[in-house]
Amino acid sequence: MTGTDLLPIASGGRSGRFLLRELAGHRAATLGAVVLGIVAAAATVVPVYVFGVLVDRVTEGAPASTIVGVVAVIVVAAVVGGVFTGLGAYTVALLGERILASLRERVVARALTLPVDRLDRAGRGDLLSRVGDDVAVMAKSLSEVVPQILAAVLLVVVSIAAMLGVDWRLGLAGMVAIPLYVMALRWYLPRSAPLYASERVAMGERAQALVSSMQGARTVRAYGVESEHLSRIDAASAGARDIAVTVFRLFTRFGSRSNRAECVGLSVVLLAGFLLVRDGSVTVGETTAAALLFHRLFNPIGMLMYSFDDVQSAGASLARLVGVLDLPDAPRTVTGREPGSGRVELVGIRHSYDGVHEVIHGLDLTVANGETVALVGSTGAGKSTLAAIVAGSTEPTAGTVRIGGVPLTELAADRVRRHVAVVSQEVHVFAGPLIDDLRLAAPDASDDEVQAALDRVGAGWVADLPDWVHTVVGEGGLALTAARAQHVALARLVLADPAVAVLDEATAEAGSAGARDLEDAARAATRGRTTIVVAHRLTQAAAADRVVVLEHGRIVEQGSHDDLVRAGGRYHDLWSAWSRSLADR
Repeated sequence: MTGTDLLPIASGGRSGRFLLRELAGHRAATLGAVVLGIVAAAATVVPVYVFGVLVDRVTEGAPASTIVGVVAVIVVAAVVGGVFTGLGAYTVALLGERILASLRERVVARALTLPVDRLDRAGRGDLLSRVGDDVAVMAKSLSEVVPQILAAVLLVVVSIAAMLGVDWRLGLAGMVAIPLYVMALRWYLPRSAPLYASERVAMGERAQALVSSMQGARTVRAYGVESEHLSRIDAASAGARDIAVTVFRLFTRFGSRSNRAECVGLSVVLLAGFLLVRDGSVTVGETTAAALLFHRLFNPIGMLMYSFDDVQSAGASLARLVGVLDLPDAPRTVTGREPGSGRVELVGIRHSYDGVHEVIHGLDLTVANGETVALVGSTGAGKSTLAAIVAGSTEPTAGTVRIGGVPLTELAADRVRRHVAVVSQEVHVFAGPLIDDLRLAAPDASDDEVQAALDRVGAGWVADLPDWVHTVVGEGGLALTAARAQHVALARLVLADPAVAVLDEATAEAGSAGARDLEDAARAATRGRTTIVVAHRLTQAAAADRVVVLEHGRIVEQGSHDDLVRAGGRYHDLWSAWSRSLADR
């Protein structure tokens, strides 16, 4: 996939081991589902066997009242079979949904802990298609296909056992069809498995094309490249469609091979029954029962054969989900040490996104406890990359990051978040009461603590909301402006109370009208903390204790705002251009 590095896909063996381990963790439910299925299958076979007995009794001249007993047995068996089939299907579906819910939660949890650059390389569409399309495919299989497969497997086993019980020769005659079914599967599976895997990948590429175009819709329209993006979406959709058509064509050919096995198997059973009846080895009723038992296998065996279509699709989806779980964590040697201050040290930092071209080149930087440092430079200078490395969101290719004298690699991921917090320009407001959004940073925060955080960042507008902090915001509720969303993010920062704060262009989305208020809010939120600011506005740099100028991943200047302006270097040029742009407005 051009420009992306898709998330990994687990092997079939790894997916199978994962599923077996999950079933072992729900041993009682698994055993219960199997027992219910066996009883249901046995109840289904009873009427066929009884019908064979009826044929022999009629042949022997039994009275008509014999039919009453046969009908009674059939009715009871039908009721028992129906009840246990329903209970079995419910148990299997419930078990499957529990496993799927756990898997989905673990996949999302793993995705949330992935390094940002890894997720960016994969493309958000790939991840969304896994937790969306792939989960939907598995949910359909677990609620509809898997219960039917279990019931079919047990019915086949019980029916074959019943045929062998009637007469072992009739049972063996029915088994003649097995090699033909196996041949059909051996023809189908090697051809279909790669297609199903490709289909899931194609769906991820289609989702990525849609998501990237929708997220950048304004830019697409601004540059008049709608047709190019539509062509890209069309190509991705056509690729997924063509694979689906190929899969269906292959499946119809597989169906003809399955029908051939059914025809041969039934023919052999009838021929064997004819010969055995003629020499008196079995009765007509026994042959009838064996033939009906085999005929009744058409549906369950056909369902098993045809369900491979859904099973392989679900298997491909499972492999994609398990692949996310198997993503290795960044190497860490957690020592239990805790940072003693907010001092930040970067030593020999290098970073490359593609393994070839470095964007940070052997950078060294120390930020004193409580100091505010602004990172400035042209686009592509490495400011956001450096900020992400400090925050622990991106692992550097080489070098060491220390917080309070402790390397980040010695801190568990949750402890990193305790000591370092990030506020970026892309702030998401979650749907629900505003106070829940704020408590993401401190779940146990009281109403008074939340209000104090809002007051500190100057979010007075919250008092005017219909239900104060309990007002529903986000999708389906009150839409917050970019400036208000940043107020929420900064209030979260206050509630989290980290020693180190990283502001990655946190006031960039406010517009000139709200920029000054947000800059004041950011200073209030970071007061007393070690702060690294990716400065979108040079007024942020002017207010910082120190300015670090980056170019092409290297530090070219650093010092106070006044000293750098007087020095007449790169920062002086940036400040002059910034001042002229303000004067021209």
